[in-house]
Amino acid sequence: MDLYRDLKRYKAQPQPSKKTELEKEFERIFTQKTSYQLLNQQLKRLHKHKSSLLRVLDRPEIPLHTNGSENDLREHVKRRKICGGTRSDLGRQCRDTFSSLKKTCRKLKISFWQYLQDRLPMSNSIPSLGELVLKKTRAATGY
Repeated sequence: MDLYRDLKRYKAQPQPSKKTELEKEFERIFTQKTSYQLLNQQLKRLHKHKSSLLRVLDRPEIPLHTNGSENDLREHVKRRKICGGTRSDLGRQCRDTFSSLKKTCRKLKISFWQYLQDRLPMSNSIPSLGELVLKKTRAATGY
Protein backbone atom coordinates (compact mmCIF):
# COMPACT_ATOMS: atom_id res chain seq x y z
CA MET A 1 0.00 0.00 0.00
CA ASP A 2 1.29 3.47 -0.91
CA LEU A 3 -0.14 5.73 1.78
CA TYR A 4 0.39 9.04 -0.04
CA ARG A 5 -1.14 7.73 -3.28
CA ASP A 6 -4.12 6.35 -1.34
CA LEU A 7 -4.57 9.66 0.52
CA LYS A 8 -4.63 11.46 -2.84
CA ARG A 9 -7.29 9.05 -4.07
CA TYR A 10 -9.30 9.57 -0.90
CA LYS A 11 -9.02 13.33 -1.33
CA ALA A 12 -10.38 13.06 -4.88
CA GLN A 13 -13.21 10.70 -3.85
CA PRO A 14 -13.75 10.51 -0.08
CA GLN A 15 -15.14 7.20 1.11
CA PRO A 16 -15.80 6.90 4.85
CA SER A 17 -15.17 3.15 4.64
CA LYS A 18 -11.55 3.85 3.57
CA LYS A 19 -10.84 6.22 6.48
CA THR A 20 -10.20 3.46 9.03
CA GLU A 21 -8.06 1.54 6.56
CA LEU A 22 -5.87 4.61 5.91
CA GLU A 23 -5.54 5.32 9.65
CA LYS A 24 -4.43 1.71 10.24
CA GLU A 25 -1.88 1.98 7.45
CA PHE A 26 -0.52 5.19 8.97
CA GLU A 27 -0.17 3.40 12.33
CA ARG A 28 1.55 0.42 10.71
CA ILE A 29 4.11 2.63 8.97
CA PHE A 30 4.86 5.11 11.74
CA THR A 31 4.92 2.76 14.74
CA GLN A 32 7.32 0.23 13.22
CA LYS A 33 10.78 -0.20 14.73
CA THR A 34 13.89 -0.38 12.58
CA SER A 35 17.54 -1.02 13.35
CA TYR A 36 18.31 2.67 12.69
CA GLN A 37 17.93 4.95 15.71
CA LEU A 38 17.63 8.14 13.65
CA LEU A 39 14.89 6.64 11.47
CA ASN A 40 13.03 5.47 14.58
CA GLN A 41 13.17 9.01 15.98
CA GLN A 42 11.79 10.46 12.74
CA LEU A 43 8.98 7.90 12.60
CA LYS A 44 8.08 8.71 16.21
CA ARG A 45 8.16 12.46 15.49
CA LEU A 46 5.87 12.05 12.48
CA HIS A 47 3.52 9.79 14.43
CA LYS A 48 3.04 12.58 17.00
CA HIS A 49 1.63 14.73 14.17
CA LYS A 50 -0.87 12.11 13.04
CA SER A 51 -3.92 14.33 13.43
CA SER A 52 -2.54 17.08 11.21
CA LEU A 53 -0.98 14.66 8.70
CA LEU A 54 -4.30 12.83 8.30
CA ARG A 55 -6.51 15.92 8.44
CA VAL A 56 -7.47 15.25 4.81
CA LEU A 57 -9.56 12.32 6.03
CA ASP A 58 -11.91 14.77 7.76
CA ARG A 59 -11.39 17.74 5.41
CA PRO A 60 -10.71 16.49 1.85
CA GLU A 61 -10.71 20.06 0.49
CA ILE A 62 -7.41 20.94 2.19
CA PRO A 63 -4.08 20.23 0.44
CA LEU A 64 -2.02 17.16 1.35
CA HIS A 65 1.23 19.12 1.31
CA THR A 66 2.57 22.64 1.79
CA ASN A 67 4.25 23.01 -1.58
CA GLY A 68 1.92 25.92 -2.42
CA SER A 69 3.07 27.84 0.65
CA GLU A 70 6.70 27.10 -0.11
CA ASN A 71 6.25 28.31 -3.69
CA ASP A 72 4.77 31.57 -2.37
CA LEU A 73 7.99 32.23 -0.46
CA ARG A 74 10.36 31.19 -3.24
CA GLU A 75 9.86 34.35 -5.34
CA HIS A 76 10.62 36.58 -2.36
CA VAL A 77 13.81 34.66 -1.54
CA LYS A 78 15.05 34.87 -5.16
CA ARG A 79 14.44 38.63 -5.26
CA ARG A 80 16.22 39.12 -1.95
CA LYS A 81 19.26 37.20 -3.20
CA ILE A 82 19.43 39.24 -6.40
CA CYS A 83 18.68 42.69 -4.95
CA GLY A 84 20.08 42.28 -1.46
CA GLY A 85 16.79 43.18 0.19
CA THR A 86 15.23 46.57 0.85
CA ARG A 87 16.86 49.61 2.38
CA SER A 88 14.10 50.57 4.78
CA ASP A 89 11.16 49.21 6.72
CA LEU A 90 8.82 51.13 4.43
CA GLY A 91 10.46 49.52 1.38
CA ARG A 92 10.05 46.07 2.93
CA GLN A 93 6.42 46.79 3.77
CA CYS A 94 5.70 47.98 0.19
CA ARG A 95 7.44 44.96 -1.30
CA ASP A 96 5.55 42.55 0.95
CA THR A 97 2.20 44.23 0.26
CA PHE A 98 2.58 44.22 -3.52
CA SER A 99 3.96 40.68 -3.50
CA SER A 100 0.97 39.50 -1.49
CA LEU A 101 -1.47 41.30 -3.79
CA LYS A 102 0.17 39.82 -6.87
CA LYS A 103 0.10 36.26 -5.52
CA THR A 104 -3.52 36.59 -4.39
CA CYS A 105 -4.51 37.90 -7.83
CA ARG A 106 -2.67 35.01 -9.46
CA LYS A 107 -4.45 32.45 -7.28
CA LEU A 108 -7.80 34.05 -8.09
CA LYS A 109 -6.92 34.14 -11.81
CA ILE A 110 -7.13 37.94 -11.93
CA SER A 111 -4.62 40.05 -13.82
CA PHE A 112 -2.53 41.89 -11.22
CA TRP A 113 -1.95 44.74 -13.64
CA GLN A 114 -5.69 45.10 -14.36
CA TYR A 115 -6.39 44.97 -10.62
CA LEU A 116 -3.95 47.85 -10.00
CA GLN A 117 -5.37 49.84 -12.92
CA ASP A 118 -8.85 49.36 -11.41
CA ARG A 119 -7.79 50.40 -7.91
CA LEU A 120 -5.62 53.44 -8.65
CA PRO A 121 -8.44 55.57 -10.16
CA MET A 122 -10.81 53.93 -7.62
CA SER A 123 -13.04 52.48 -10.33
CA ASN A 124 -13.69 49.39 -8.18
CA SER A 125 -15.20 47.46 -11.07
CA ILE A 126 -13.26 44.42 -9.83
CA PRO A 127 -14.52 43.24 -6.42
CA SER A 128 -12.10 43.46 -3.50
CA LEU A 129 -9.69 40.54 -3.14
CA GLY A 130 -11.16 39.82 0.30
CA GLU A 131 -14.63 39.39 -1.20
CA LEU A 132 -13.28 37.14 -3.95
CA VAL A 133 -11.32 34.97 -1.51
CA LEU A 134 -14.38 34.63 0.73
CA LYS A 135 -16.56 33.72 -2.26
CA LYS A 136 -14.05 31.12 -3.46
CA THR A 137 -13.70 29.64 0.05
CA ARG A 138 -17.47 29.38 0.45
CA ALA A 139 -17.77 27.69 -2.94
CA ALA A 140 -15.03 25.18 -2.03
CA THR A 141 -16.37 24.35 1.43
CA GLY A 142 -20.08 24.62 0.71
CA TYR A 143 -20.70 27.20 3.48
